[in-house]
Amino acid sequence: MTKTLILGASGQIARHVVDMLAERNDAAMTLFLRDARKLGRDVPANARVVEGDVHDAARLKEAMVGQDVVYANLAGDVDAQAQAIITAMKDAGVRKLIFCTTLGIYDEVPGRFGEWNNREIGAYLPPYRKAADLIEASGLDYVVLRPAWLTDADEIDYEITGRNEPFKGTEVARKSVAALVVQLIEAPGALGNRNIGVNKPGADGDKPAFM
Repeated sequence: MTKTLILGASGQIARHVVDMLAERNDAAMTLFLRDARKLGRDVPANARVVEGDVHDAARLKEAMVGQDVVYANLAGDVDAQAQAIITAMKDAGVRKLIFCTTLGIYDEVPGRFGEWNNREIGAYLPPYRKAADLIEASGLDYVVLRPAWLTDADEIDYEITGRNEPFKGTEVARKSVAALVVQLIEAPGALGNRNIGVNKPGADGDKPAFM
């Protein structure tokens, strides 16, 4: 039985993760979010809900206890949130962390798309970069995800790039990112301290097709 704490459980990618894990008999979930009403669904039989804020150290540590893996898909002051998560995981003795950031934090997106991406979201990248740096220095067993621009396509179709490789593509479905998260949650052994770009194969261009 793999026990997963999902931080930001009402998020659009996280909802796909919840749906996928709800079908697993060997999975148990703790859905952590500020307002349970934002789930917008019935709670799966293999899940429990905890209302709380990541910055509430006592509440977060309480939710951490007994978990096998933490999946965080958050927004806002993600660097401060990352530090709070790292601290709570160490206090609770939890080792595995899957943390979703965004593309472009290493200036790894090439060409005209990279230029466009920096114009569109460049101001938001520093906190995500700092969060990734904190996680890489934490001593935890982690995967940092850097998805391309997100779509609501009902598909699972993705490829990955490494920490020091040029980013590929412009977009990827939220459902695809969720499938990767579930694969990482269910994989035996260590996560392996990886930093992964995620995109849909062939989704190249100067900007995402939906923009």
